[in-house]
Amino acid sequence: MSDTNQVLIPAAFVALYVPAGRSRPSETRDHIAARHEICEDMACMLVEPAQTKRWELGITESDVLDRMHRALVGDAAVLSRAEAGWVVHRLAELLDWDCPPLPD
Repeated sequence: MSDTNQVLIPAAFVALYVPAGRSRPSETRDHIAARHEICEDMACMLVEPAQTKRWELGITESDVLDRMHRALVGDAAVLSRAEAGWVVHRLAELLDWDCPPLPD
């Protein structure tokens, strides 16, 4: 069995690839697994910078997460808006912070 088949992809992440009114993802499992790995790595990588920004700037957790989201959807974005939203929600989960509503 390959490593790819052993990776559990959260349903919330798979849902990013299910078009409205459909029940099946629009991408292959391999594609979704690869994108999930990128997004999970991004969320983990942002834990320390998020904590540091909160301390350096003296801002709220919500402000930090909002800033992170804006950076992830900026002009040089490598993630889709949906993926960026998932990363920020996952980051909040890793930090045990409440995630604010994010812009669409």
